[in-house]
Amino acid sequence: KKENLLTRLFTLEYSYWFDYMLPGLDNLDVPIPLGGTSNHFKFDKLMELGGWDGFNVTEDADLGLRAYAKSYKVTVLDSTTLEEANNDFFNWIRQRSRWIKGYMQTYLVHMRNPIKLLQKVGVKGFFGFQFFIGGTFFTFLVYPILLLFLIFMLILNTGLLDYLFFWTDYSVSQNILESIQLFFPDWLVIIAIFNFSVGNLMMIYVNMMAVFRRRSYTLILYALINPLYWLMHSISAYKGLIQLITKPFYWEKTNHGLTKSSKPSSI
Repeated sequence: KKENLLTRLFTLEYSYWFDYMLPGLDNLDVPIPLGGTSNHFKFDKLMELGGWDGFNVTEDADLGLRAYAKSYKVTVLDSTTLEEANNDFFNWIRQRSRWIKGYMQTYLVHMRNPIKLLQKVGVKGFFGFQFFIGGTFFTFLVYPILLLFLIFMLILNTGLLDYLFFWTDYSVSQNILESIQLFFPDWLVIIAIFNFSVGNLMMIYVNMMAVFRRRSYTLILYALINPLYWLMHSISAYKGLIQLITKPFYWEKTNHGLTKSSKPSSI
């Protein structure tokens, strides 16, 4: 977990996911996208659910929803499963693009008939699915757009853009702001920027708390880099979206054993 910057961020993410996110979904009693690293099933129940979907590249998320629809109890055990932290950028992108593409597949498959899904999982399960499966990949897709919009608005409000058009006798920034206000009034922009900023700060805080709980104190400050880590998720999300259209069932291999003490393998 301390081999390089990426493994540190990977550890932050997994600590938050398994110590807070999945137990939180369990407490809310909404569909849980199974952790993937260590799942345990009753064999007869697994067969009743139809087993793994061989066409879904994030099959554990799909299975979690199907189990919930059958009213089977899915819970998180208070245990730790060790996993190799991905230490290579391009290998990480391949892994995450597959996972996020699988979330997209799961969402599209189960939302083919929203009314039927609502009847199967109930109102709470339905909205839990929207937020934590659909919302996950949607957030990754819009994150860079919102970030660019925030930066652009800051540039306009500080008048920095006018320095590039110093030969003009009018404010370029003011003209652009007036145009933006036709579609996005001030109150909406303020709310959007507030939510975006507070949301980022809250996620940084939760990541800090996750590694603090595991006494990995040296990793706490690395949570401040998480906005850059989420941009990597956005890159993966767009790659996954393209693959969803061009190669929907392609299983992109993740190379394992890339740490200094292991031999490489793929899965």
